[in-house]
Amino acid sequence: MSTANRRRLSIGEAFAPRLIFGETLVELGEAYPRLVVLDADVGASTQTALFRDAYPNRFYQIGIAEANMVGIAAGLSTQGWIPFVSTFAIFLTKRAGDQVRNTIAYPRANVKLNGAYGGLPTGRAGASHSSIEDIAVMRAVPHMPVIVPADPVETRAAVEAVMRIPGPVYLRTVRCPVPVIFGEHEPFEFGKAKLIHDGDDAVIISTGMMTPKALQAAGKLGKQYGIRTAVIHMGTVKPLDIEAVIAASERYGHILTVENHSVIGGLGDAVAAAVSEHAPCRVTKLGFQDVFLESGDDEALFSRYGMNVDQIVERVREIAQGKGRRE
Repeated sequence: MSTANRRRLSIGEAFAPRLIFGETLVELGEAYPRLVVLDADVGASTQTALFRDAYPNRFYQIGIAEANMVGIAAGLSTQGWIPFVSTFAIFLTKRAGDQVRNTIAYPRANVKLNGAYGGLPTGRAGASHSSIEDIAVMRAVPHMPVIVPADPVETRAAVEAVMRIPGPVYLRTVRCPVPVIFGEHEPFEFGKAKLIHDGDDAVIISTGMMTPKALQAAGKLGKQYGIRTAVIHMGTVKPLDIEAVIAASERYGHILTVENHSVIGGLGDAVAAAVSEHAPCRVTKLGFQDVFLESGDDEALFSRYGMNVDQIVERVREIAQGKGRRE
């Protein structure tokens, strides 16, 4: 697939980031002849099967052996190949955690890691497949950047950027369709936050697929309640854009973080740590509490765990009304 024939991504339409990930790998296969893809028997799910069909001699089906897959990728990287490892995030960060740390991160091997099915949307697979701890795990691994795209456009740009970043990178993708919020040519700036909606009354810092939800919430807050809410998207959770966090702290005095991840160790904790050191303010973290997730409809579960659009709206209203706001 050439870029001339790439899928058109129009604002408001929804596409599964896993599909865009697979299609972008195919495009990159032509630009990077040393790119190889390794899969753990989930190619149809993570869409690496598209690369398999386009470049069968550069695709390796390792089977349900994630630790072995990561070790093979590390070895390939020593021979000048650029391996892109892909499997479900829960298995990549847990089953293969030792190998990711010691054979990829420690030597700074040029291996790219796709943690698919991040967070809640896992096709009703329940607690065994819901990866709500992976960002926390990978943030703690030295030399490991963590990228969490907001929409299909940023997913495409992030996959392209990952190939240009030297050394290991963890990219998190999700299964469910996500609405396009960026224009097709929106660049991905590694390590930089994006102010995608401005406002003087409150601020949301979000990441991944929760950014479109935060943007929708900001629209409702303005139209229904006259609360002008800024939305800052963190496409890179590590390294965090500390300057953007400090600016938000000093401007608003209270930050709401929103993420498709546990409140332990994810974006919220990263933001809270940054403000406590540089510009103290109140931080309210909206994410999954200390729980294992249930199986069910994605939106029903987001509602159950207090993370749908209307629940984001209510959290912002509480903040804007002065609860916990710094004087």
